[in-house]
Amino acid sequence: MKAFLITAVIAALFVLMMAFGAQNDQVVTVNYFIAKGEVSLPMLLGATFLTGFILSWLLALGIILRQKLIIRKLRPKASKDDVKAADAP
Repeated sequence: MKAFLITAVIAALFVLMMAFGAQNDQVVTVNYFIAKGEVSLPMLLGATFLTGFILSWLLALGIILRQKLIIRKLRPKASKDDVKAADAP
């Protein structure tokens, strides 16, 4: 539920950013490392925001999956330790 609320807030910020961009419909020049291009401001803002959002979710997903793998490996060891502790006098 918490992840859904965070995603809803991010989506609302994205919509707000797009509304801001629609009010500022200008063409801006973007200098890449190799090339140079002209893009409308709303498209540039949307692409930048979406790229950052996707990258942050991928990084968070990697961290979460790594933690779940560690938990899965430690769970059998913890259950063995619980059995040993119950058998001890």
